Amino acid sequence: MHRARAIVAFILIAAGLVWMGQGAGLIPGSFMTGDPTWAWIGAACVVVGVALAAIEVRSRRVHPG
Repeated sequence: MHRARAIVAFILIAAGLVWMGQGAGLIPGSFMTGDPTWAWIGAACVVVGVALAAIEVRSRRVHPG
């Protein structure tokens, strides 16, 4: 379970950063380019991913192994 949560956190952060870049128009070549909705969706994904990563780090400190 711990590894899965860490992987999901990483994917959410990575996808969120890409979506933010596309929504802001920094990464061209997609239907998402220049659409601020995708920047907000990406930001939300990054926030959720960071929260999951923080939970994962905290749970590893409490229950090592």
